[in-house]
Amino acid sequence: MIQQSESTRKANLEAQSQFDRFEAKYIVHKSQLPGIREFIKPFCIPDPNAEGIPPEYVITTLQLDSATLSLHYAKERELPNRFKLRCRTYGARPINPVFLEIKRKIQGVIVKSRAMIPREFWGNPFTEGRQYKIPFRSARERLTYAEFGRLTETLGARPVMLIRYIRESYLGRYDRYSRVTFDRNMLYCPARNCWDLPPENARWRSMDSTLALNRPFSGHILELKTDRDAPQWMVELTQRFNLVRVGFCKYSTAIKMEMLFQGACFSDTSENCTENMMLL
Repeated sequence: MIQQSESTRKANLEAQSQFDRFEAKYIVHKSQLPGIREFIKPFCIPDPNAEGIPPEYVITTLQLDSATLSLHYAKERELPNRFKLRCRTYGARPINPVFLEIKRKIQGVIVKSRAMIPREFWGNPFTEGRQYKIPFRSARERLTYAEFGRLTETLGARPVMLIRYIRESYLGRYDRYSRVTFDRNMLYCPARNCWDLPPENARWRSMDSTLALNRPFSGHILELKTDRDAPQWMVELTQRFNLVRVGFCKYSTAIKMEMLFQGACFSDTSENCTENMMLL
């Protein structure tokens, strides 16, 4: 029985370290939140990793990119196959582990791979010899770590932007995998090659503005996530509240806001399309 339990645990870790899914994002006014929460109540439960009412937690993400911001511009140009390199931690405690993530979008399907780095091993995660000391939880996590390092070296990627926000999270009650999340209090701060996560004395700047969201109101980002065709209740949710799908990307929005701060100009026809590029 002990051997079976250990085998099951390893299988669960393998499944958690890489998975495919579909995502849809919407910008919603805060006045819509009570109605949406009430609508999803029969179909969802609060995320057990969250705390409070509503169930929430803090996410801080360190986004990596090349010197020419090639990953940002892959999103801006809506390339059908693209990826992001990010380091993410959950909660506000500086002792929490960091997750290295490769988030790929392949013909509309999200493929995410991740590896957990215990906090005591954090720093620049690719310092020579460091990989031999990290106690990865599975073989797949070790492979993800190696792939993350390969992509980082190939691109010459380095820390570019920090993103922080509060996530309200729910899990599907009956579906194999479905999630509903609301993101608010979205902030960013240029990382400038610093691997600190979270950083000390960061000067956070808001992304909840009407300018950042390209809306006449400051809203929340609603995400619907599923590993297959969307369940009927999600379809009815979008219809009931007249939700319009958007291509909002927190990282690219942060790049846009920082470029505007530096004096760049943007087209009104696209959320992230630059007319005059200025590099960070």
